[in-house]
Amino acid sequence: MSNTGLIIEERSRDIGDFLVGRLLPFRKKRMVGPFIFIDHMGPDQLGPDDYMDVDQHPHIGLSTLTYLLEGELIHEDSIGTYQRIKPGSVNWMVAGKGVTHTERTPNDFRNGNTFTMHGYQIWVALPKMLEFTEPAFHHIDADALPQWRENNARYKLIAGKGYGKISPVPVHSDLFMIEIIAEEDHKLDIEDNLFGEVGVTIVSGAVEACGEIIKEGNMLVSKTNEVCKLKILKGAHIFLFGGKPFEEERHIYWNFVATSKARLEEAKTQWKNHEFPKVEDDDTYVPLPS
Repeated sequence: MSNTGLIIEERSRDIGDFLVGRLLPFRKKRMVGPFIFIDHMGPDQLGPDDYMDVDQHPHIGLSTLTYLLEGELIHEDSIGTYQRIKPGSVNWMVAGKGVTHTERTPNDFRNGNTFTMHGYQIWVALPKMLEFTEPAFHHIDADALPQWRENNARYKLIAGKGYGKISPVPVHSDLFMIEIIAEEDHKLDIEDNLFGEVGVTIVSGAVEACGEIIKEGNMLVSKTNEVCKLKILKGAHIFLFGGKPFEEERHIYWNFVATSKARLEEAKTQWKNHEFPKVEDDDTYVPLPS
């Protein structure tokens, strides 16, 4: 999915053990492990005249992880992929040296009815050695993802590794993304279960951290690695994400991520000059933001 403009850094507040804000990157924390951007889509009511149509746009230097909670999308890309995205499955697109894609509401959803669209678009920076790798696409069905219980909460490992389990999503660095739904108040314990930097996205409900109640729509980033003391309140739905950070700084512009600003400038020029690969039989084009 495309950023509609430049990423605007949001001010985050410090509550003690955590930074709290609504978007990644934060002003004081640009990445959590290899995660560089998290976009919460919805929940929005679409139809009968308003559908999702994200035209052709490019990516470099990252992998996109699309995870839907409600609704469906059709993904098409310049390496020939045509994939229907359904709730609970994982779509993992490796942009590498450059890929173009679209995301649209399926034709059978354009039937005059309304439906809910809700999910997450997540960008994971590639290791420096893989910035120029060939693009690739992987689809993993929901029932292929590890799922288990920890006391009174349901866990699902979406990507990476944690709690002694490994997701089938073919990631390129040490990371984790875990979905948790708490049926009762649930004390989060990640010691010896997850490693690296830790972030928390609150989909619905609330968590208690440092004596404060943090509600849905917010994101917390732990100020200490591998320690994340919080209580997930009854009925809450969250994601944990993070992992081992890269040694090199990452630069970001629009849909491009790179270890060098020169590479960003090169990608800008390529997109302006229509030099990226194209989705077959698609002439749409999202202009570079000015």
